[in-house]
Amino acid sequence: MTVEIHLGDNLEVARRLPDASFALVYLDPPFNTGRTQERAIESAVRAGLAPDPDAPAGPVKGGFRGTSYARTRGALKLYDDRFDDYWGFLEPRLREAWRLLQDDGTLYLHLDYREAHYAKVMLDAVFGRDCFINELIWAYDYGAKSRKRWPSKHDTILVYVKDPTAYFFDSDAVDREPYMAPGLVTPEKAARGKLPTDVWWHTIVPTSGREKTGYPTQKPEGILRRIVQASSRPGDRVLDLFAGSGTTGAVADALGRDAVLVDHSADALAVMRTRIPDAVVVG
Repeated sequence: MTVEIHLGDNLEVARRLPDASFALVYLDPPFNTGRTQERAIESAVRAGLAPDPDAPAGPVKGGFRGTSYARTRGALKLYDDRFDDYWGFLEPRLREAWRLLQDDGTLYLHLDYREAHYAKVMLDAVFGRDCFINELIWAYDYGAKSRKRWPSKHDTILVYVKDPTAYFFDSDAVDREPYMAPGLVTPEKAARGKLPTDVWWHTIVPTSGREKTGYPTQKPEGILRRIVQASSRPGDRVLDLFAGSGTTGAVADALGRDAVLVDHSADALAVMRTRIPDAVVVG
């Protein structure tokens, strides 16, 4: 199988890739924590919108897939004035993800609790509400715990498909989980394990172990393995526009899929070249 690593701005790279060329797109963008982050911001204002985002604007015809979300975007600004930049950063990349997906393809957008609700509204506008399949919760129990509120120990993964009537999903290929009460099922079922639900209990990458690369935002292979197994076939192509440590590519390669990985960081490239030595570097 082939793994390509593109070094550069992921929006520019995505725009050079052909339509409908991926069965699976996984995005793990920077979380909008409110801290200062350097990003290239692209305006998300549609033709026909009022130039002042605070000014009233009616429905817009002829937007992406005929969708209007002028009022939605204005409402989001009312709740969090920091989100406007994040919207401008993420929205064009989601539009590219939709374009790049095959007709039976699936998008997984990995975020934390700060942005998941905003992103859900954004994805409803870009993909369509009927294309929403799942809100996955990745729950873990590691690290410091606040005593001033309930400790935050989960990430959210939003799952959307290109066509809700014809998307690919292979539940038989997914790694099974142990039953929490194996005595309540038959020995055969207990031995096989159960199909995971939309809540995934999985440890973070261990501080000492074969997976650990030292990259700060590295995600565990077990999470990506489940995603790749369920939403792609052997021989399919998988895209990760925020590749980081290259977990998506390493898992896709091991499962017999081709992968295209994109990141602008030279540090990420160095980690990925070590982790996937046969990968082809582009750019």
